[in-house]
Amino acid sequence: MTDQVKLIHHNLYVQLKEDIRQSKTIFILSAFLMESGVKLIQEDLQYALNQGADVKILTGDYMYVTQPKALRRLLNIKGDNLEVRLWHSHGVSFHPKSFMFNHGDQGAVIVGSSNLSKSALTNGVEWNVRINKTVDEAVFDQALDEFIHLFYADNTMVVNDETIKEYALQYDQFSAKHSHFVQKFTEQEEIAMTLPSELAEGTPTVEETDVEWQTNLTPRPSQEAALEALENTYAEGYNKSLVVMATGLGKTYLAAFFAKQFKKILFIAHREEILKQAQQSFMHVLQIKGGLYNGYEKDRSHPLLFASIYTLSMQEHLEQFDKAEFDLIVVDEFHHAAAKSYQKVIDYFEPKFLLGLTATPERTDGKDIFSICEGNVAYEINFIDAIRNHWLSPFKYYGVKDDINYDDIKWLGTRYDSEQLLKEQLNQARAKHIFNKWDQLKQTRTLAFCSSIKHAQYLSNYFNQRGVKAISLTSEPGHLNREEAIKALELKDIDVIFTVDLFNEGVDIPLVDTLLFVRPTESLIIFTQQIGRGLRLHDDKSHCVIIDLIGNYKHADVKLSVFNSAMSTIDSVDKLPQLPAGSMIDFEPDVIDLLKEMKRKKSPRREKLRLSYVNVKDELGRRPTYYEMHLNGAVQSKEFKQIYGGYFGFLYDVNELNELEAAIYEKYQNWFKKIESESMTKSYKMVVLQHMLEKGSDRWFEEITPEEVAPYFHQFYMAKDYRKNIDFSSKSNQALWEYDQNKVAKLIARMPMNKFLDKHNLLYFEQNKFGLTFDIEREDREIVHAFTKQICEYKLNTYFEKKMK
Repeated sequence: MTDQVKLIHHNLYVQLKEDIRQSKTIFILSAFLMESGVKLIQEDLQYALNQGADVKILTGDYMYVTQPKALRRLLNIKGDNLEVRLWHSHGVSFHPKSFMFNHGDQGAVIVGSSNLSKSALTNGVEWNVRINKTVDEAVFDQALDEFIHLFYADNTMVVNDETIKEYALQYDQFSAKHSHFVQKFTEQEEIAMTLPSELAEGTPTVEETDVEWQTNLTPRPSQEAALEALENTYAEGYNKSLVVMATGLGKTYLAAFFAKQFKKILFIAHREEILKQAQQSFMHVLQIKGGLYNGYEKDRSHPLLFASIYTLSMQEHLEQFDKAEFDLIVVDEFHHAAAKSYQKVIDYFEPKFLLGLTATPERTDGKDIFSICEGNVAYEINFIDAIRNHWLSPFKYYGVKDDINYDDIKWLGTRYDSEQLLKEQLNQARAKHIFNKWDQLKQTRTLAFCSSIKHAQYLSNYFNQRGVKAISLTSEPGHLNREEAIKALELKDIDVIFTVDLFNEGVDIPLVDTLLFVRPTESLIIFTQQIGRGLRLHDDKSHCVIIDLIGNYKHADVKLSVFNSAMSTIDSVDKLPQLPAGSMIDFEPDVIDLLKEMKRKKSPRREKLRLSYVNVKDELGRRPTYYEMHLNGAVQSKEFKQIYGGYFGFLYDVNELNELEAAIYEKYQNWFKKIESESMTKSYKMVVLQHMLEKGSDRWFEEITPEEVAPYFHQFYMAKDYRKNIDFSSKSNQALWEYDQNKVAKLIARMPMNKFLDKHNLLYFEQNKFGLTFDIEREDREIVHAFTKQICEYKLNTYFEKKMK
């Protein structure tokens, strides 16, 4: 194609077919998807995927025009590099139409009126402009970068078999209420809708500032212990590790000090400002500025590289690098690392060492990131301990009553319905209540966290009307950018910044001495990050005041565990933890009564388990295994055993087993519960069981001898240093590091086989033979084997994970 810019006003599909089949990166942004459109390009997408292309498709649920059968047809296309996501519009217009193609020096972006439907791509009246990459490569790169930010936005969800079921249900409900509207869409395939919209909340551009070079930097006390632990971990032969340090303790500088011993370094983050701050921190320590690899700059030859995960995770960019190109890879804000984009990058590279950095590894808000580093946590310190060490500022926390009745607001699985919530938030009585509490408890400089842009603007206006100098700082254009707003707050030209999520990560404002939370807490990770914004030390503040509105919203109890794990239960609000000197927690009596009343009304543990299961199932598109629930669930997996006797007891109770599986569970439940409840001071029992299971579903239950197990048993522990060091390190066991079948067999007989026996007599160990006392019918063997294998995998992996932490 020689045309640099051309208008396509008829049969766009001809051009799309050519571009799709020639491109290595294919991004499709279509407000609506119709089955006819997917069917039209299906073979072309399959061809591109077969050639190794990276294909990402983002569509929306606005007015439920996107057809579920169109989404299902997309899932029929085979390819590991195909990702489809659905934008939750929450009633706000979502109307983009764009196709982006890239292959080395060749590429183009098509922007216009055509959604993905047959009529729009063939004989409909549509105008689209195709702009060649060579016309303006910076704009082309910006388009790719903006797409990736949209694609992985918080209000998008993965499209898979399970999430399509949910969407189809909502689609059918909407269709029943608006049958004439939907019929017209079906007949015409699409109509243009240009309803008022508001800008998506995102991240503003951060200008790079000149920073003086610093020399002879040494680690601060808060970094010394972590650095020593990292050095020891690397010296012991580990190739990956996680460091968990509270916000404000200097994780990035820690990584820079550690990086001194490596030649080529890659630093990965998801925000541009984090990359640029890290670039400056490393520059101070290593005396090298380093290069950027993002949507606008691609300095891939530099030995110190700071890369945007959104750019790096694109197939064609990732393949620019050798797998072993970097000696050290640092992943900042590592709690994001379980996302597919991060996993793709982490799985691709083979560095000498992978270092994850985070302040918030807690499992209550998503995936377990410990497993990505094989459970190896080199160092961990939370903000409570950091305050005790005088590395962070003390706090005074005030739990204030929020009068909104959240039971009347629709819960969407991970958040409240934004429109319904906004109606409750935007009223004078509530604004007056917030103002009065703030005015009573505040200090000098306040950062306030709101639910939405309109919420921030409303409260900012209200505070200004009461004579307070306040601004709303969001992704929408305003009078001040973020740096200017921070400077104004520091100089006390303003008293309060109302924001949404712009200050969660990578921002330092040490002078902030008051935090105001006027939103329901939906994520413990975000709540922890936001608290960290006020805890940095400064000579002009003695402590940070935290004013937190607490209502009957979903995670009102969970958020309290940020101060102490024991506070995750509602009863503990009047049994407060011991806090560092200068810190305090104070709940209004109404808040204590509210939380206790919430507990009386419901049993939150069962509901949280069910919701956690549904969310993980939706994400994976299938029923999760036991260990997958542990890795990805939003509650601690041990609760399956505590409440239901085990994971399969839970699946049985919530009707997630099919008829045959349920019957088999009933028949063999004593066996499953025994394995679930097996005590594990060592991992030996599960290693023996794993050896049995590896024989397959038709033979795993056959009796075995210690001598038969010995080679497998010994190899299991010698294969990984951490297994050997945890369970095979006593003096008596160290003698077994060199394989001796007789000695290993004696250990197996004495420990796991004898210890496996119990009062239920489900296992026997007689005359040196070990096996099951019950028969497994032939037609049941495959399912019993599968269930047992899942429990064994879970028990074994979580055992080492816990020990390594």
